[in-house]
Amino acid sequence: MSQRIGFVGAGQMTTALAGGFLRSGILKVSDLFAFDVSEEAKQKFVAATGGAVLETLKELAGTVDVLFLAVKPQHLGSVLTELGPILSDRKKRLLVVSIAAGITIATLAEGLGKKTPIIRVMPNTPCLIGSGASGYCPSEQVSENEIGLIQSLLETVGLAVRVSEEQLNAITGLSGSGPAFGYMIVEALSDGGVQMGLTRGVATQLAAQTLKGAAEMVLQTGEHPAVLKDRVASPGGTTIAGIAALEQAGLRSALIAAVVAATERSVELSRPVSPKAD
Repeated sequence: MSQRIGFVGAGQMTTALAGGFLRSGILKVSDLFAFDVSEEAKQKFVAATGGAVLETLKELAGTVDVLFLAVKPQHLGSVLTELGPILSDRKKRLLVVSIAAGITIATLAEGLGKKTPIIRVMPNTPCLIGSGASGYCPSEQVSENEIGLIQSLLETVGLAVRVSEEQLNAITGLSGSGPAFGYMIVEALSDGGVQMGLTRGVATQLAAQTLKGAAEMVLQTGEHPAVLKDRVASPGGTTIAGIAALEQAGLRSALIAAVVAATERSVELSRPVSPKAD
């Protein structure tokens, strides 16, 4: 791939995505660039990826073919304010990819220009180890080749699915926030193991590996989780006793409520934000 890729924001998600692109061989380190106002973030980016850090947003936008906006939603307004005039003066096409949660394509286009090709992506932190789950949605200005490029890039760090923009808030609530919910489940299972006499290290390893294995069973077999669950739960056995306890404690409804709450927060973030806001 001869495309030059740049990141506005050199934080953890940038490092995760860039690392995946490089490990796969789809991107050369000489084609990787970033800009950040934080010296610490820039140093960590260079140390982790070997990519180049440019001194200004204008320089970055003038260098790359694909520009990832990897800043927090509350900081995106000032980036759009500065980037908009830069793109209006640019003659060469620039694909802009935003991973800012909740910020709509319409809001991005308002700041960057209506003709700018824009793709919204909702990745998650397991991208750092190549086990991410990302949803993305392109604007009408994005070509099929550009969609294929982003699909290929995202697949270097895990699963990538194309969805409608309306579904991105739900993806934020499910796979975007979901790792935190998963960590809580691992911690709770480990606590149960410790209470029953296992050491903390052993309990945590077993809990994490058990959830990993269960997830892989769903992905590799394609079977419904309920079918796989029933295969473990023999009549009158230990598993069905545990399932009954989980149902009584409301685990299922609690997890549904967590996804709903996270999705609703994403909707709140997607409400109109002026491109000139800090």
